[in-house]
Amino acid sequence: MISYILRRLLGLIPTIIVVSIVTFIIIQLPPGDYFTTLQAYVAETGGGMDQATVEIMREQYWLDRPWPIQYLRWVSGFPRGDFGYSFEWHSPVLPIVLERMWYTVAVGGLSLVFMVVVAVPIGIYSATHQYSVGDHALSLIGFLGLCLPGFLLGLIWMFLGIVVLRIDVGGTLSREYADAPWTLAKVLDYLNHLWPPVVILGLASTAQLQRIMRGNLLDELGQQYIVTARSKGLPERKVVNKYGVRVAINPLISVMSMEIPKIISESTIVGIVLSVPTTGPLLLRSLTSQDMYLAGTFLLFMSLLLMLSNIVADIALAWADPRIVYT
Repeated sequence: MISYILRRLLGLIPTIIVVSIVTFIIIQLPPGDYFTTLQAYVAETGGGMDQATVEIMREQYWLDRPWPIQYLRWVSGFPRGDFGYSFEWHSPVLPIVLERMWYTVAVGGLSLVFMVVVAVPIGIYSATHQYSVGDHALSLIGFLGLCLPGFLLGLIWMFLGIVVLRIDVGGTLSREYADAPWTLAKVLDYLNHLWPPVVILGLASTAQLQRIMRGNLLDELGQQYIVTARSKGLPERKVVNKYGVRVAINPLISVMSMEIPKIISESTIVGIVLSVPTTGPLLLRSLTSQDMYLAGTFLLFMSLLLMLSNIVADIALAWADPRIVYT
């Protein structure tokens, strides 16, 4: 297993190189650059920026060079933690990215936990109570969860919080705690603002995983080894949980790794609606303003996160099913 993990980690290096090249090319495809966008924005606001000044700034940041030279200059700083300079934020890129990435990882990780905690028990109940009233009701709720997009759930929560409950929603903290020192009350307020994006991002995937778990367990409950276990007089709970669920959950682990890209993409819209500091809103802004080093680093880190999550899913799959051996 250790040798397998090391091989997978080493395999990330060429993949990251290819991803960085493709990312940099895609970001360079729109005409102009950040200073072209800045010049147009200044002109729209009634100001002016002469072309000579723009050319000087382009030369200063190597934007007048061909894109392969710009790319090599960008990646040459990776070993020392230099991922370029954000033109819009006037700051090195890495601190900006890490500040947003940790929140995105936290929300995404908690969403995965929410999915497992909710989807697995509901899927087990639906499979063991097939065609009952509870099964139909939970299936209906699951289909509703699949149909409602994340941004609509965010808007519904904003309406309920502001108009009905009259509480401070959106952001990471209430106004009174924004500049206050960290206390127990501020931590609780932070958690109160953390769970809505977690639940909203996890609901659609939860509904899908619930249906997958139900179908997998129904298939397993009809297998011969389940019939044999029942014929030996084992309690039904032990037959279902120890034998059926353990095998039925394997495809669920693989599917969960595929849900991570959906969580990241959904976090863009949900982050904008709820005004939470996920990577999505800042990535969208950097792409709009053509802040290429910031946008490229965001895409690079998210690609790395997806690849690492696939490795973790493979390890979890081997842990859940001893029959799976990686060599």
